[in-house]
Amino acid sequence: MRMICRKLLLALSICSVEQLAAQDIHLSQFDATPILRNPALIGIFNGDYRVQAVYRNQWNSVTIPYQTGALSAELKFPVGKSEDFVTTGIQFTYDRAGTARLQSVQVLPAINYHKSLSQNRNMFLSLGFTGGVVQRQFDATKLTFNNQYMNGRYDPTLATGEEGRLALRGYTYLDAGVGMSFNSTIGEDINYFIGAALYHFNRPKVSFYKDNSITMDRKITFNAGITIPVDERVKIIGQYNELHMGSYSEYIGGALVGYSLLNQGLESTHAVYGGVFMRWNDAIVPSFRIDMDTYEIGMSYDANISKLKTASQSFGGFEISLVFKGFLNSRNSTLESVHCPRF
Repeated sequence: MRMICRKLLLALSICSVEQLAAQDIHLSQFDATPILRNPALIGIFNGDYRVQAVYRNQWNSVTIPYQTGALSAELKFPVGKSEDFVTTGIQFTYDRAGTARLQSVQVLPAINYHKSLSQNRNMFLSLGFTGGVVQRQFDATKLTFNNQYMNGRYDPTLATGEEGRLALRGYTYLDAGVGMSFNSTIGEDINYFIGAALYHFNRPKVSFYKDNSITMDRKITFNAGITIPVDERVKIIGQYNELHMGSYSEYIGGALVGYSLLNQGLESTHAVYGGVFMRWNDAIVPSFRIDMDTYEIGMSYDANISKLKTASQSFGGFEISLVFKGFLNSRNSTLESVHCPRF
């Protein structure tokens, strides 16, 4: 039993390498956490600042719910008199999973430089970096060990036998990522971007047993998005994200159809959106969003289609997101800029 528990803890300590649903933050509304998606995607929006918050509650029907919270902020400003821009940002995340309450807290600052490639239209090549601190821990009192059984009865006051080897208070490590993106327009109205990023390139050590040989696999992500106007009040927003980390791969994509609430054509900032995303071999994700100029509210729900659907009864994870964005009342605002990164 002790060996089983030890292996279980070891697996939990590196579960983010095997399953993003564990500790590498796993969200269906992936566009609401651009620093985690690709640091070169921060700043690609219409405005000077943006604050985004996401909450996810998953697997209520199977086990103790997995809970994830994320809060990010971005600030964009021009560079001198050039067409270039810089975006700074920061990402906070909190994730708790399972009976042992394995949790992760991240603080990840980021910076992205947008290099203009055209004086006639929006066309930018962006290079972004992120790096910060991650802290992980679990509640050892929620686990039982072989040494704590006497005559077939469990006694929590007995020593676990893991003292001195198990980092009961968790551990902290530094993490870093880098990414590039290209965003531009087709014609006058179609906006698109593509990008790729590399995370954990410093291969941080991740073990509750203080085993320096256990390191986190590097993660590669590929990203794409496009906005296509259909008529004066209707547009389609498509998003795609792909990642590979060790033996784990994830593919998620879909689209939202937006309808303007005001007769302002494509410039309207009041709209409702509805659509569907799909995480390959895992879940179908109906999504809804309402845009009211300076703020947005989004909701989605994962309908499980994987092998777990029998146990989960097809119930997966609920997410809600809040976005606040706008322009600064200052001379460094991008409000009057003809060309700036946007999506």
